[in-house]
Amino acid sequence: MTKSVSSSTENKRTIAAFFSGVGGIELGFKNTGKFRVVYANEFDKNAGITYQENHPETPLDERDIHQVTKDISKVPDTSLVIGGFPCQAFSIAGYRKGFEDERGDLFFELLKIVNAKKPEVVFVENVKNMVTHDHGNTFKVIREALVMSNYFIKWKVLNGKDYGNVPQNRERIYIVGFRSKTAYEAFEFPEKVELTNGLKTVIDFGLIADDRYYYNELKTPFWDKLQPNINSQETVYQWRRQYVRENKSGVVPTLTANMGTGGHNVPLILTNDGRVRKLTPKETFNVQGFPIDFKLPDISNGQLYKQAGNSVVVPVIERIAEKINEALERAFDSDYDIPEGKYSIMHTTMDGRFSGQSELVLSVNSMEELKQFEKEYNIQFMSHPEYIRNVQRNRKMDFYNFE
Repeated sequence: MTKSVSSSTENKRTIAAFFSGVGGIELGFKNTGKFRVVYANEFDKNAGITYQENHPETPLDERDIHQVTKDISKVPDTSLVIGGFPCQAFSIAGYRKGFEDERGDLFFELLKIVNAKKPEVVFVENVKNMVTHDHGNTFKVIREALVMSNYFIKWKVLNGKDYGNVPQNRERIYIVGFRSKTAYEAFEFPEKVELTNGLKTVIDFGLIADDRYYYNELKTPFWDKLQPNINSQETVYQWRRQYVRENKSGVVPTLTANMGTGGHNVPLILTNDGRVRKLTPKETFNVQGFPIDFKLPDISNGQLYKQAGNSVVVPVIERIAEKINEALERAFDSDYDIPEGKYSIMHTTMDGRFSGQSELVLSVNSMEELKQFEKEYNIQFMSHPEYIRNVQRNRKMDFYNFE
């Protein structure tokens, strides 16, 4: 059965969005014309200001998600639950603490909502490093939690420059879970596209910006190292504490949340008039594929840089959303719901670390039943240590395991 109730005037699947930020994921889904957002949750007040400026039609719940899950009844039933839960706990830019970081439990708060609402689709975005964090344990927990919640899942790491036609080197993992097996089988991630949008489509090299965006010998302590090494408009540079890094692939390096808070990691360019400046907040949103008419409110540049760095490549989301809609259009079976047992048997195939799929096969209540399954299907369950070894070696895998 379809979870959403489409109105006669707006035949679109409904979305409840969490960790919304400025609404980049929602924007990608809405751009398809097939989805509408009926609920959004974002705790950061400044991000909420930008969100409401650009999505005035969407009710925004500004409570902490821990408060939301204490009264899930206030979250509407929707076709999709989507979210890019804060990635600092799993990012190279963070402390690599994963679930030990207090932000690591936010996934489990999202899972409470998924289990209560049972949407047709769960969509999750996060940093690429989540796949390898803690030797692969972190992603294993997330993958298995979704599967044991009766979702067939597929995941893949996609780069914005290869899948969104945006000139930014930004790798992210995208996880899509379906309750319909036929939708899951029909779903495929989008294919690569040629990068035809160059730096000048997102950066105005002729812009005369405010003085605060420029670096020069009077206010830049490391100018003697900076100035001689920034000499081309065919690339974007970064100051990396002690040296200038040139992004030789001809695209913008991965935007970060802290790019506006100091000299480190800030994308730098050589302007038409021969000066060195950092990207403006508007340009960083351009680099993420936001539309030209996306509005930036009157808040600090530091907050705007943070919001852009924490956001998503909108065209990549849009292409995945199109594929999700196509898969749902082809679904003909009812919700997937294997009764809970003491042990959950899962089947997983992985094309290396960064692409794969996983599904729940059966739940049983005894070790004897597990042994009978091995015998009947002529398989041997993969052990946890073997799984971790294979992930670390980036091997292709096709295996069963139980939890």
